[in-house]
Order: sequence, then structure tokens, then C-alpha cells
Amino acid sequence: MKLFDVYPLFDVNIVKGQGCKVWDDKGQEYLDLYGGHAVISIGHCHPHYVEMMTSQLNKLGFYSNSVINKLQVQVAERLGKASGYEDYQFFLINSGAEANENALKLASFTNGRTRVLSAQKAFHGRTSLAVEVTNNPKIIAPINDGGHVTYLPMNDLAAWEAELSKGDVCAVILECIQGVGGIQMATEEFAQGLAAACKKYGTILICDEIQCGYGRSGKFFAHQWLGIKPDLITVAKGIGNGFPMAGVLISPDFKPVYGQLGTTFGGNHLACTAALAVLDVMEKENLVENARTMGEYLMSELKKLQASPEGKHITDVRGRGLMVGVEFDIPQADVRKPLVYDQHCFTGCAGTNLLRLLPPLCLTKENVDDFIGRLKAILKTIK
Repeated sequence: MKLFDVYPLFDVNIVKGQGCKVWDDKGQEYLDLYGGHAVISIGHCHPHYVEMMTSQLNKLGFYSNSVINKLQVQVAERLGKASGYEDYQFFLINSGAEANENALKLASFTNGRTRVLSAQKAFHGRTSLAVEVTNNPKIIAPINDGGHVTYLPMNDLAAWEAELSKGDVCAVILECIQGVGGIQMATEEFAQGLAAACKKYGTILICDEIQCGYGRSGKFFAHQWLGIKPDLITVAKGIGNGFPMAGVLISPDFKPVYGQLGTTFGGNHLACTAALAVLDVMEKENLVENARTMGEYLMSELKKLQASPEGKHITDVRGRGLMVGVEFDIPQADVRKPLVYDQHCFTGCAGTNLLRLLPPLCLTKENVDDFIGRLKAILKTIK
């Protein structure tokens, strides 16, 4: 049997990691400005994380959700305190798509409606409802195209208000900073107007914080830059630093009904231990603040490069915290591929012309300077 070929892969086998660096099976070191797709929040193989996971595995790896798991309670309490949402409830699951899926279901259970508004260029996952609210027809199978979703331009408040005023919209789902969509950001005016319109028309507001949340923007959640408070907040990726975990933060206005939601693996003992270790390190090492300050430094250095002769192909630098996009007037593959093979540096991408930078939140000034040097070396070779 062979693997089902769903991704184009770099011919690199990563076997070890530490902080913002990884190594392949030949001993080559790579600078990681991708963080495993925004998953690595506290850095690869953080000693505290390794110690806690090893200790928990020596005691109990898994038992079902038919019994009390006090680790789940600890995660909910710690996350509520860290994020400022102590009055919210928490449902633990396994992946970002699953988090969005359950948030949309809970919204529909609550108001009985079926229509959803989602942003153009949005990405919310690959499961049934999550992929339907993703604005990419190439990945929506006919069975998933249920006709529930209207896609609207980011920051066009009038267009969203016009749809909401019809009174039949179940939920709005929004990434306040789009990842796959190319680091497009919601404005404060748009977000606040949208939140007010949702409240006026009985529509539930879901903020997808799977990629832009968990400290990456320089606040715990990206929507906190915009002065709004969603009804439901979905989290994943950085919450477990590589161990599969996700969740939905749920407003106290929602009342649980037995049987509506459920999970086999969600909130298992190892997942909760991973989440607690992440919160420990984020707090002790001030990683949310570090994401803000290092993000500002990274963007300032990228803009200096853009203004230099070597940066002539850079057309835009945008983002917030350690979620940064670098747009080119040439295909991003012309930059990203040699970054991997010649300069030994991993980045992400979005579309055909954008490098997406999603490094671990422990990124240092030295790491930034190192990356700028490697990027400059590649750009010097491109006419």
C-alpha cells in the first residue's frame, strides 16, 4: 500500500526540532518560519512540554468522556483566564474543522435557521459544514454543496447588513485575519458594525481563531484588536503545539442539551496535558507580547527590504503579530522553493504570489535577522 497523494511535498524528511529550528534526516538545519502551519506555538520540543507529556503518558494516555476528566476543567479555567473569557463555556474536540463544524451546528440548534454568511477567500476546514463555508469551489464536493452559504467581500459592511436584514441568517463566520485568504484583515469599523447587526437580527457571530488566535496576533485572540465579543470562538492549531486538539468557546447565553454535541477523542488526557503545558509556557515566557513585538520587528525589517534594491519584487507587507504576508510581483514559488532548498528556511504561502509567515511565538530578533538575510540572498538572484 502507498500513501494517497494529496499534497505536493518538499523532498525533505524532518526528524528533529528545537525552538524555531528543525533538522532533516541528513542533519541539515532549517529555520522554521512556518510553524507547521501555525501549529507550533511555544516552539518545537519545549522541555516543559516534553516533560509534561511524558509524565502524563506514563500515567494515562486516554479514557473516554463517560467519566470525569479534571484535566478538562483545568484547561477550561486556565484558557478562560488567559483569554479574558472566564464566563464562557468550553467544548473540547480534535481539529479546527471539527471546531467550526460544531460551532455552526450549535448556532443552528439555537436559532433554528440554516443560512450562513462567510467571507470571500475564507477557509474554515474540509469537513461537511466547514468546507461549505470555505470559499473555494475546488474543495467543495457536490455532497457538501448544500446551498446554505452566501459569500461576501471582507469589510463591505453594507453588503453584510443587507443580507442580515432579511432575518433568516443563522450565523456569520469570520476570520478576523484570513490565513489561506492571503493575510486579509477585518477593519475595526467593519467588525463592530457586523457584530451590532448580528445582535440586531438574532444572528450568531462565530470568530474562527484557529490560525489567527492563541496569541499569534499579539493579543490572545485577533478579534480583541477590533473591540468585539463573538458568541462562539473556535480554536485549534496552537492550543496543543502539535498534539491534535481544538475547542469552541461558548457564550453563557447558550444552554447545553445532552446528545446534541459529542466526541470520542476530544479533551483526552494527553490533549489536555498538551494544552496546559502550552498555557504554562505562554504565560511564563510572555509569548503573546513576544508575538506582538517580534511581529512588529519582522514587518519593519521586511518593509526595509521592500524599499531596498533587493526587495524590488516585494509589492506589499501586511499582517499583525506573527501572522505576516509578503506579496510579490512574481510567483511565490520562485522565492519559497529556493528558500527551502538553498537557504534552508520554511515558510508558508497563499495563492500564487504571497509568502505566509507563521513562526512559533518564541521567535527571536536573531531569528528575524537570520530570515531577512536568507530572503535577501534569494531575492538577489532573481532579476
